[in-house]
Amino acid sequence: MKQQNHDTYVTGLFYALACYITWGLFPLYWKLLVHVPSQQILAHRIIWSVVFLIAMLLVLRNRNFLVYLKRPRTLGLLFITGTLVGGNWFVYIYAVNHDHIVEASLGYYINPLVNVLFGVLFLKERLGKLKLIAVAFALAGVAWLAFHIGRVPWISLFLAFSFALYALFRKKANLESLPGLLIETLLLSPMALYYLWFVNQQGSGVFLHASLLINFLLILGGPVTAIPLFWFGKAATRIPLSTIGFIQYLSPTLQLMLGVLVYREPFSPVYLASFMLVWTALVIYSVSLMREYRKRRISV
Repeated sequence: MKQQNHDTYVTGLFYALACYITWGLFPLYWKLLVHVPSQQILAHRIIWSVVFLIAMLLVLRNRNFLVYLKRPRTLGLLFITGTLVGGNWFVYIYAVNHDHIVEASLGYYINPLVNVLFGVLFLKERLGKLKLIAVAFALAGVAWLAFHIGRVPWISLFLAFSFALYALFRKKANLESLPGLLIETLLLSPMALYYLWFVNQQGSGVFLHASLLINFLLILGGPVTAIPLFWFGKAATRIPLSTIGFIQYLSPTLQLMLGVLVYREPFSPVYLASFMLVWTALVIYSVSLMREYRKRRISV
């Protein structure tokens, strides 16, 4: 039994690492499409996600999406979450292809703390002292950056808050990730198809008018979106959420390294100070999670 639990944990760890490393390396993929307008990349990501997810769920023999289609309330919630995730995808693609990877990575560092804030505001969760201090440090980091660069770091904040809202609504909906994502993208697909038809009519459409590599990369947006989510679902059922909570920092860390070391984005002392405040917040938050996890284990 112990060996089985160990094997399950190791498998879950592998899935979690594969998922967050892939998300962390996303800038490498989107940069290959730097000459394609962000709106067109987003539209293709939506369309090819629908195609790939349908094929994937049929192979997995998961037809729960058919059940979701029969529930008006569920469809309404998934339209909201689809709009949120679509907006998140667009801003992230825009950020990567307009040299704002560092700012995007800050958003995903902040995101867990925004989740904490939303838990208090909307789910009536209690905020312990350590978590309160962590949120204060994160707010200080954002405020410091905004004051010194003379503008609100909207990319960071939009990515953090849109994904936190997405998580909040998906939690309320309580649906499987892949069937839910299929309905979300399915609901957005008419607008995406119309937009692609429109730009093609205007003569500015890229798909089938560019190189085979660009066409292939646009189609690849489907599996690139769905497969890491599939891995995440596998990880979530095999390892504790506290472990996933630590591993998730891999993604923005890899993005930050790519932004600074590969794409040579500026990382001034002002940005460093802001990140230091946010990293301090995440250390405090992680200590809080570890304490909660230990208390639960002792009580069990």
